[in-house]
Parts: sequence; structure tokens; C-alpha cells
Amino acid sequence: MGDTREGREEQASNEERRERARDLAETLARSDELEPADLGLDESGDEPPPCHRRGCDEPATFVVLERYLEETGQGPVESVAFLCQPHATEESPANLDQAYDDYLFRVDPIRDSSE
Repeated sequence: MGDTREGREEQASNEERRERARDLAETLARSDELEPADLGLDESGDEPPPCHRRGCDEPATFVVLERYLEETGQGPVESVAFLCQPHATEESPANLDQAYDDYLFRVDPIRDSSE
């Protein structure tokens, strides 16, 4: 490939494609790492975070995780929300149109630090 504008553009395009493939491979390799205790809970475990829903001041008792493909096609995205009991009951998948082989929708209780 000569040092022409077309050659440089092709090299840049190939590098971007390889980078996206690496990012996707890394994300898929890490896809099973998240557990409720690893989702941003306070390390002290003293107090659960507040419910994610606007206007709700109740402490969160559940963590909702949804993994789906980003609309731009750049790879998987993980959405995490901490919810109280009533709001967790209302929760349902929001991104089924971006589902893929490793799509995940999970509602897990937040582990009590006294356990």
C-alpha cells in the first residue's frame, strides 16, 4: 500500500475496525464479572444507596442490571439501577430491541452487610 491519501485512509479504517473488535472482545471477556456487591455499593456497607427513581427517597433493596448492544453498534452496554422493593417490582427489560446473544436482564437483592 503506497503512501497515498487512499492508503492512509484505508490504514486508519482498518485500525479503527481492529480497535472496535478488541474492545468488543474485552467487554465480552469481562461480561460475567459483575456481581451485586461489585456494582458500586459503598464499601463500608453501612447504608444502601437511595432508590434510583426520581422522587423516591427509600433505600434501595435491589440492583437491576441490563446488558444490551449500544444503538451505535459500538458494543455492549450495561445499565445498572438501584431500586427499592416497589420500584423493583415494576421494573422490566427496556432494551430488548438491542438484545444479542449475551443479552442480560437481572434483578438481584442487595446483600445485607450483616450476612
